[in-house]
Amino acid sequence: MPEPTVLIIDDDPALRASLERLLRSVRLDARQFASISDFLMSDLPDAPTCLVLDVRFPERSGLDLQRELTAANIHLPIVFITGYGDIPMSVQAMKGGAIEFLTKPFRDQDILEAIQLGFARDRARRENEMSLRTLRERFEALSPREREIMIQVVQGRLSKQIAFDIGISETTVKVHRSHLMRKMRAGSLPELGRIADKLKLVAEQPQ
Repeated sequence: MPEPTVLIIDDDPALRASLERLLRSVRLDARQFASISDFLMSDLPDAPTCLVLDVRFPERSGLDLQRELTAANIHLPIVFITGYGDIPMSVQAMKGGAIEFLTKPFRDQDILEAIQLGFARDRARRENEMSLRTLRERFEALSPREREIMIQVVQGRLSKQIAFDIGISETTVKVHRSHLMRKMRAGSLPELGRIADKLKLVAEQPQ
């Protein structure tokens, strides 16, 4: 996996420079942004990422950016930093999924620990997305008949029921089932069911 990157958004150039020096002292890559607009015009790194974000900006707040990222389905771990924090603000940030809410001046160790926690969370998210992408590719590589049978199998239907429904022999259903389990790399029916859950192949039954 690529080396992790810290994105710093703060309108105080001295603080940005100080943070970048701290991060480079522990061999972490960092990129600076003076405003939220500058950040939004940039491309995100293709690597585990943690966002160090000031709360107050003239244009809009860091909390506004947090909401915008969530609405756009962009899941970046955020460490908030502020010189003017209060309890409602910190509660709002943490409810939005922030890693930490630090008041300036903060200890070097506190922000480094928060950033490492952010990296761990982002690595886990990226690994989960990669695993899901692999499962989708395997499912799409099945033949239409294998996909049809897989969906019925994970719904708990027996081979003879599936055979009757789609007008083929029970033996043919079992052959297709064997092939699709090998292609999906599922060692058992419960494992195939877990894969189907991850892929959301079976709609939830109405209550």
